[in-house]
Amino acid sequence: MPARWRARYRLVPWWGKVGVIWVLSRLVTTALVLVLASVQGQNAWTAAKPGYADFANMWDGRWYNIVAVSGYPAVLPITLDGHIGENAWAFMPGYPAVVRLLMVISGAPWAPTAVFVSLACSLGTALLFYRLMRRVQPHSTALFAVVLFCVAPLSPLLQFGYAESMHLLLLTLALLLLLQRRYLLLVPVIAVMALTRPSGLAFALFLALHVAFRWYGRARDPFPVREAVTAASVAVFSGVMGLAWPGIAWLVTGSITAYTDTELAWRSAYIGYQELVPFAAWFQSGVWWLGQPLGILAVLALIVSFTLLMFTPAVKSIGVDLRLWVASYALYLLAVFFPQSSVFRLLMPMFPLLGALARPRSIVYRVVVTLLLICGQWGWLLLCWGVDGADWTPP
Repeated sequence: MPARWRARYRLVPWWGKVGVIWVLSRLVTTALVLVLASVQGQNAWTAAKPGYADFANMWDGRWYNIVAVSGYPAVLPITLDGHIGENAWAFMPGYPAVVRLLMVISGAPWAPTAVFVSLACSLGTALLFYRLMRRVQPHSTALFAVVLFCVAPLSPLLQFGYAESMHLLLLTLALLLLLQRRYLLLVPVIAVMALTRPSGLAFALFLALHVAFRWYGRARDPFPVREAVTAASVAVFSGVMGLAWPGIAWLVTGSITAYTDTELAWRSAYIGYQELVPFAAWFQSGVWWLGQPLGILAVLALIVSFTLLMFTPAVKSIGVDLRLWVASYALYLLAVFFPQSSVFRLLMPMFPLLGALARPRSIVYRVVVTLLLICGQWGWLLLCWGVDGADWTPP
């Protein structure tokens, strides 16, 4: 790069650089989405060759649309064999409420409004993610971490009618506030975040571990009792918010298990209707996919590999707090989630790990990784988003 260009580049503020990354990445993703939409056949959500907004609101986007327009059922649907069927209670109200508000204000329909909200949230997330990474990484690494976030294989969801973009915005803000130790400001963020995507319980565990770590190291990093009580209280609040949505579903429907029964309905296509047993779903999924004993061994190997990964120098570079969040969220997923094709989407809140992937400074490395992730976008769109007949790989 000529010296004059380097000088001009240095004059661009950090937010300008992040903004350029975001715009370019959205253009690339939009092009990929439009190519796939041009060959999409008629399906349960759209006609053949749908426009961008309609194509971006398939799958769970339709459920969020139902919530925004019709709300939640007071009577749970019952299948022919007497079990709770799939219904809107699986989809939290934060995102559809924001989209609905803008629909009322603007008069615009659901599809383009949902895309707009997701895009706006993704820009906010990119800006906050840079600030978050700058707490633990140098400028170049933080900026490349933003690139990785914006071109990641599941980054198309940042401009689809899904709640992930809004949730990541709130989560990034919450993590940044915690690193700044502004605990009280976490309260409103957690309140909205926990009603946008299931996250309150994982964040409560994270806060509890953060408090324990700070208390253990208070000799070298003072942790006044008042501050500790505040942080612990916020952890309790997060736990309460993590249970709020199941409680609301109980109050409205009269069934204490309304929310969990609804969630279990989605995994019934794989393993039938079963009780929710914490820490069993990954092993059930492993057996379903790979059989016995390979499925069990694969899950155990995955747990060991993830644990070792958390102690590698690259991951340690993102700092203790962000590692505690990733570990807390991973434990939450291990406890309650049944892995299937949606597992990649459920891993998105572990995005602080991109700070570790962004560490190498080699230009060749960074170009190759960026191109591989863009190829990953196309692969995910083909496998999980596009609908081909009786598709059983929901995103």
